[in-house]
Amino acid sequence: MTTFWDILHLLTATPLVPVAILGLTWGILGGALPGISASITMALVLPFTYTMDPAMAIALLACVYIGAEYGGSIPAILIRTPGTNSSAATVIDGYELNRQGRAGEALGISLMSGVVGSLFGLAMLALLTEPLSWLALAFKPTSYFALGILGLSVIASMGGDSLLKGLASAVVGLMIATVGTDPISGVTRFTFDVADLLSGVEPVVVMVGLFALTELMSQSGSTSVTQLGGSIRIRLPGWAMMRKLRRSQAIGCFLGLFEGLTPGGGGSVAAFMSYNEARRWSKTPEQFGKGSEEGIAAPEAANNTVASTALIPLLSFGIPSSNSTAVLLGGLLMHGLLPGPRLFEQNPQVIDSLYVGSLIAIIAQIGVGVLILPACIWLVNRPRPYRAGFILALILSGLFTLNNSPFDLGLALALGLMGYLMRLARFPVLPMILGVVLGHMVESSYRRSLVLSGGDFHIFIEDPIAVGLLGAALFFIVFSLAREYRDARRTQLQETHS
Repeated sequence: MTTFWDILHLLTATPLVPVAILGLTWGILGGALPGISASITMALVLPFTYTMDPAMAIALLACVYIGAEYGGSIPAILIRTPGTNSSAATVIDGYELNRQGRAGEALGISLMSGVVGSLFGLAMLALLTEPLSWLALAFKPTSYFALGILGLSVIASMGGDSLLKGLASAVVGLMIATVGTDPISGVTRFTFDVADLLSGVEPVVVMVGLFALTELMSQSGSTSVTQLGGSIRIRLPGWAMMRKLRRSQAIGCFLGLFEGLTPGGGGSVAAFMSYNEARRWSKTPEQFGKGSEEGIAAPEAANNTVASTALIPLLSFGIPSSNSTAVLLGGLLMHGLLPGPRLFEQNPQVIDSLYVGSLIAIIAQIGVGVLILPACIWLVNRPRPYRAGFILALILSGLFTLNNSPFDLGLALALGLMGYLMRLARFPVLPMILGVVLGHMVESSYRRSLVLSGGDFHIFIEDPIAVGLLGAALFFIVFSLAREYRDARRTQLQETHS
């Protein structure tokens, strides 16, 4: 049980406050850059957390996530280009308010709605995570194997247009995870006499390569130019406006909670659902799409709620539901931290730092969000080659600090090229990343189960938890196949009628 004195010790004896504000600031700046999503912003800073105290490192990543969710609304409102996927719904009414000369007001509503959603999400995170994590005590090796398969199947089935491509991507990730030392026998595998591969492929190298470097390669061919005005100032909403927005903010909070807990859910889904429901329950639905304040409040409250509630299944069971939580899982594993009840028992300082650091970031977001807007505008206005060069230098320097190994740099560049080719072929990269992150758990649990049973595969159907999880995985695969068939059938009928 965390006491007031534990929190006071965190604030006074550790650098938690500057770490939280630094993470928040970096998150807002990264989120404000179109194309640099929350997950990429987190992946860029992930290598630099390698030498940090684990509690401070996880708090930093969580604060970056919080900042990026707000930062994405800045270009969404000002230039009709969402900085993050979850800010896409904010474009609809945010940009309309900007056209009416009310950009400062729109940014203020986005900021305060994000604070409301973040506070609600953090409260749910603190209340639900530890009780749910105790369910993991009933898990056996067969259960953990089934849990990993469920996580991969969910992401593969919902991560793109094709289930086959999603599953293929996940299998490639699992194959990469087998490189290095066998977790049971200790025999080296697929190292090709390369000493740097004896310890396997670091998940952080895969994340940075497939997220950040792939995005840089994709943007290198873009000729679009964006310019923001420098005279914009944020106007925070008054009490009267906040009372007007409370219904839409509540809708965003509760749908954000639901989507955060749902496998495959995310901020963008929650944002659009909240926008539609806010319009349904609004007293002035005709204003939506024409500059409605409620049309900004609902999606921003939703995606900021998801930034906290998406950590509930991650910390409880170790299953990430989005790109950003996959990066955070990589940070946990990089520091030798395993999600579940043992994390709360053996490393309570990590959980305390995560909660308190997030609270500091949420409260500081009001002041930092106002002060940092000119810097965001200046950064977005820089020529694209300068921005790309700075980000590339940041990536390479961060990766080199991991092991002081040029091999890691070459591997990341190769994975970035691979991710670029996958994007051209419309293969999702998230299943591949999760294959790498969850591969060790899936393989070691599978092998241990067979060792315990003497090679008898019936052990997987003798565990009711494993049966339930594998059944859920099968459901998501069948659901995805049915959806693909329905979409193909609809397209065929439309072509026939035309």
